[in-house]
Amino acid sequence: MRIARFSIDGNVAFGAVEGDKPDELVLDIIKGIPFADFELSGTKVPLSKVRLLPPVLPNKVVAFGRNYAEHARELGNEVPAAPFAFFKPSTAVIGPGDAIQYPSFTEDLQHEAELAVVIGRMCREVPRERVADVVLGYTCALDVTARDVQRREKQWARAKGFDTSCPLGPWVETDLSLQDAKDLTIQLTVNGEQRQLGRTSEMIHSIEDLVVNISEAMTLLPGDVILTGTPAGVGPLHVGDEVAVTIEGIGTLTNKVVKRG
Repeated sequence: MRIARFSIDGNVAFGAVEGDKPDELVLDIIKGIPFADFELSGTKVPLSKVRLLPPVLPNKVVAFGRNYAEHARELGNEVPAAPFAFFKPSTAVIGPGDAIQYPSFTEDLQHEAELAVVIGRMCREVPRERVADVVLGYTCALDVTARDVQRREKQWARAKGFDTSCPLGPWVETDLSLQDAKDLTIQLTVNGEQRQLGRTSEMIHSIEDLVVNISEAMTLLPGDVILTGTPAGVGPLHVGDEVAVTIEGIGTLTNKVVKRG
């Protein structure tokens, strides 16, 4: 099931996306929330009539860096022996179609396409064999990075945590199994030109590794998001660029870069 979060006539709701053709997609409005038992209402609205929002509002976004060897090498970094985590605040999250605001404190904004894991239940110290049980589904993510700030400040809070630096969407795909998610194509384009192309099978540390690692340290809540790293090919973004992340079996997340007002 593809679960979207959307607004219509000032109201916010979740809905199941139905249909195959992009111009014929409809939302069956969900009774309740996707983190508990819910029913489909049978009330349907065309996707074209709503505004898609970030599919979840995470309490925290836990991101893992340098999880693809070629990406680590292209930036001159060593491949970490253990998962390497950092955080993005909830204020960094935006949805499909929302604007990425180019911060005034950077001159080198860059894109990183990522598979995002959405947590479905409160959990801590998750054993490897139970990881699939705590995952609601998967969505597309863009880790927008102020690369010059990252290099200069030697830590990543401002470089990766600024407002609008974490687009998510367009929806959460719940029908992908954990095994499916281990070998998906990830592609990123800027203004229609391919910049990144890789597969999740290239991850150094698996989805299980990442969930086990971070849940050893902290409680994960429903709607929390784990970013799993980016394949090689990261590059610059400029004001006016349209950037699109497409992940096999999920969909496409598209955002435009604007000057911060």
